[in-house]
Amino acid sequence: MRLDHITIVAADCSALRHFFVEVAGLTEGARPPLGSAGHWLYLGGQALLHLIERGDPATRGDGTSSINSGALWLPRIDHLALRIDDGPQWQALLQRLQARQLPYHVTTIEALQERQLFVRPAPGVTVEFVIAAHHLV
Repeated sequence: MRLDHITIVAADCSALRHFFVEVAGLTEGARPPLGSAGHWLYLGGQALLHLIERGDPATRGDGTSSINSGALWLPRIDHLALRIDDGPQWQALLQRLQARQLPYHVTTIEALQERQLFVRPAPGVTVEFVIAAHHLV
């Protein structure tokens, strides 16, 4: 298993994108259609940093704040992802999660031919495990 990527969610990703591209030296690259605005920033050919733009989660449908209108919504690290490169290791992970009765959610990203598993081991902490579909055959 190895680190696959880190995702940061922010209302406006332009300053983050600028910093990581212009200062840190990452390069912007391909990003599949995920239903939200954002950028994938690469290091050494790997999409290491995923930036996702989302509006203020405290905003109601009418655009007004549901909490404190003066509150500033700060970017947050949404999750870290670990890549698994073999089917038996993926199956062992599923068995460990089930044995511990930890709820998880599995999705498939068809454009990437990957399966993702999301689990919350503690409040406010999300871990994604990702595997290429060809490892599951």
